[in-house]
Amino acid sequence: MTAWMIATLALTPAFGIAAVCAARGGLSQRVVALQLATSLALSILTVLTFALDQSSFMDLPLALALLSLPGTLLAVMFLERWR
Repeated sequence: MTAWMIATLALTPAFGIAAVCAARGGLSQRVVALQLATSLALSILTVLTFALDQSSFMDLPLALALLSLPGTLLAVMFLERWR
């Protein structure tokens, strides 16, 4: 097991906690947890790119980084309407 895979395993529980918090709580807590989960997913995907030694996998974290803010804003808009 490489150091990259250990780093991926170390980030996974934090992602799980952020995902659970994004499903519960108030609106502001959900938004913060969603952004945290997105940041952790970005980190996990980047580390996996290095762990698997596939440079083509780097496209996914880059696309996630570009789409995370608009996605969060849309999620807030829908959560606010349904509240």
